[in-house]
Order: sequence, then C-alpha cells, then structure tokens
Amino acid sequence: MKKTLVMKFGGTSVGSADALKNVVQIIRDAKKDWGRVVVVTSAMSGVTNLLLDSAAAASQGKLDSLSETESSLRAKHFAAADALVPDSARREALKAEIEKLIQTQMNLCKAVAVLGEASPRALDVVASLGERMSVRLLAAVVESGGVRAEALEASEFIVTDGEFQNAHPDLGITVEKTRRRLNPLLDENVVPIVTGFIGATAEGQVTTLGRGGSDYSAALIGFALPANEVWIWTDVNGVMTTDPRIAPNAQTLPEISYNEIAELAYYGAKVLHPKTIRPVVEAGIGLRICNTFNPSHPGTRLTANGHSNGSKEKPEKVIKAVTAIRCQRLVTIEGRGMLGVPGVAARAFSAVASTGTSVPLITQASSEQSICFAIPADTAPSILRALEKVFKHEIVRQDIDRIWSTEDVTIVTVVGAGMRHMAGVSGKVFSQLGANDVNILAIAQGSSEVSISFVVDHVNTETAVKSLHELIVR
Repeated sequence: MKKTLVMKFGGTSVGSADALKNVVQIIRDAKKDWGRVVVVTSAMSGVTNLLLDSAAAASQGKLDSLSETESSLRAKHFAAADALVPDSARREALKAEIEKLIQTQMNLCKAVAVLGEASPRALDVVASLGERMSVRLLAAVVESGGVRAEALEASEFIVTDGEFQNAHPDLGITVEKTRRRLNPLLDENVVPIVTGFIGATAEGQVTTLGRGGSDYSAALIGFALPANEVWIWTDVNGVMTTDPRIAPNAQTLPEISYNEIAELAYYGAKVLHPKTIRPVVEAGIGLRICNTFNPSHPGTRLTANGHSNGSKEKPEKVIKAVTAIRCQRLVTIEGRGMLGVPGVAARAFSAVASTGTSVPLITQASSEQSICFAIPADTAPSILRALEKVFKHEIVRQDIDRIWSTEDVTIVTVVGAGMRHMAGVSGKVFSQLGANDVNILAIAQGSSEVSISFVVDHVNTETAVKSLHELIVR
C-alpha cells in the first residue's frame, strides 16, 4: 500500500510569491517519494491579524481603515496569483473566488459595526477567511506547477463542538468524514490542499481550533487517514535549543521526545502546541519539523523517547533546551490563619479559573502559610479582584494577611528527559544561575521530571537563558 504524508505549511511559508515557489517544489519532491500527499495550509503571514484587527476596529464603530484592509488583502493575494498562475482563465477565476471572500470580510465588519460587538462565533468566521483565501491560492499555484491539486475547506470534515475560538473536534465523526472526503482524491493521485485552523459544528457553523490550530489540523488529518508521517514546515530549522535572538549560538535539536516538546511548548517556545501532539502520539505517527526556506536541512524529528537509536543521553546533554515566558507576575496569598485550613488552594484556583486564566506555575510552602503562582501580567488586576472577593471574610478575620502580586517576571524552563536519570542536574542549573548573579524568586519541577521551571526578575531574563544555554553547547 502507498505511504501517506501530511505536510502543513505555516503563514511565512505561504506568505509571498517567492515562498510559494519553495512550497510547490517541496510538494513536487514529496510526490516522488510518497504515493499519497495531503497539504494543510495556514493563512498568508499577517492576514489573520489584519482580519481580526479590522473586525475589532469595526466593533468600536471605526470603519475608516476598512478600504485599506480590503486593498491590502487584494494586493497580497493577487500579487502571488499574477506571479505564479500563468493561465489567464484560471487566474481570473481564482481572483474572483478570493474577491468574494474579501467582500465577505467587508460585509462582516459592517455588520459588526452596526451591532457594536463581535461575538466569538462571528470572530471565527472572520478568522477563517485567511485560510480560505490561502487554500485557493495555493491549490492554483500547485496545479500551475504541474501537480494535480484540489482546494478543500476543513469545515467539510473536521467536526467540532460549539466552543468558538477554541473548538474541540469530535474524533469519531472527524475520522469517518476525513477518510470519506480525502481518500477518493488520494486514490486519484490528487493532492488535497486543506485549510488549517478551522472546522465546523455538526450544524455547519465555522469554528477555529485555537492556538496552534493549523498544526492541530495536520495532526487530526494524519490521525484520521492514518498517515505514516506528519511534517510541519515553518521558517526555522526545526526546534532550537533556545531562542536564537537571545543566544545566537542556539542549535537545532535533531531529535526530541514528545514529552520534551510538550514542556517546551507549554513554557513559551514557539513550537508545536501540546494538543497538536496528542493525535500523532496516539496513532504512533512520525512527526518532523522542517524549514521551508532550507528544505535540505533535516530539521527536528519527534520520537517517543527523544533518541531513536535507543542510547542514553550523555551526562552533559541531559538538558536539551531552555525557554522563557516573559510578562508574567507572581501572585501570593499569605497568612498564618491558612495553616491547616482545607480548601484554600481549591478556592484560590477556582477564583482564577473564573477569570478564564491558565496558571503555568504553582509553588506552596510546606507550612501551608502561603500559596504562590504565576499568571500573565495583563490578567493580574482582574485576578487580584477575584481573589479578594473570594477571601473577603478571611481577610477581615486576618486569617489571610494579604494577597499581592510582583512586578513583571519571567518563567525560565530547562527541558530534558535525561534529567530523570541523572543526579545533580538541579544543582548544576542553580549553580550556573548563581555564578551569573541571577536571583531565583520561585521554583517548580513537574512530576514528569522532564523540566525544571523557575521565576526570575524580568531584567535577568537574557542572562538566565544565556547562562543556562552554556550547559547545552559547551
């Protein structure tokens, strides 16, 4: 039976005529080696932000920039069509389809302006338009490059619940519909070009899959068919040991485990979102991250244990990567009256959850006299209000002395599955920070033992990351 490959291209990969030329060549090469190829595409870079910004402005009654948005969308997509679709009839048909979608955006913004608000459902329709334009453009360009292709909207077969802006797929129905829609095309040697990021409810209402949505789309399709491998094409040479803007000597990791990349993604690295990985892991599908602009580079391959040859990591390489989440704050609830009182933590985090905020790091003293956790800086005022409301009686009784937050801090995380087998890693990490005069405000280590996270003042971010990165590259 022919092997199946799902390839996803990010926004920068399809962001210009030159980038699209690279994508066509990559697809052409893949077709030589793989019998069945499915392509998932993001919107052209910058388009989704442009769409959502225009809707946000419209909700405030500002329509002055609408014509500029319309012109920008037209210019970006039409320039690529003019450069890469030589057949005039095909090109004009493509432009007409894109123009129709642009006018949909204009009409949506005008409706939003009349209502004075944009509902999550409306914003999903707005956000979906970038992928819907991109998929038509890419399919026409691929066909013009000599490969049979067909543009498809994933809303036809990725079925989700109605949680707009962060929808969850119904895997059973999605698998059935995906196979029914894609297999006939693959059997005919056609490359399906599919919208990333979007799905639809059972009633046909367009939804989006949230952060990392296009990667998730590729993983879902790979799971459904099932594919042999899923390749994520982006604008870097795979997963880096750290942010190269902080440490120019950052290197590409040739291999990394699913657990390690999940920790990296959770703690701020711009790699695959953890939910992207789950369908791939469950199906035992190979996953690779590649660079559209350097396709000969092997990129990073994801494996079950982070090293496909089964050998243990060298002691000096137990730390694989360092990442940082900036613009965080530490919230502390403290008071001697908390000692031995059940339910304080549960009530605290229920209050945080009521604001729709996720907590990336938690520490609690064994004396139970304080709870400390990190939150995004911009959520601090609403979270402090929610906590003060929940604990108002304890504050009056002085069981809780105060609830407060720091100024901006950064969560720095070192990741490496080898840490669980190696004694003294924490000591090396904290000795390295101490040697570079970095003060640690809080520490947390997950039960997976794949990562250690700690909080530093925001002014120490780069020093902390650079000094810990030395443990990897030295």
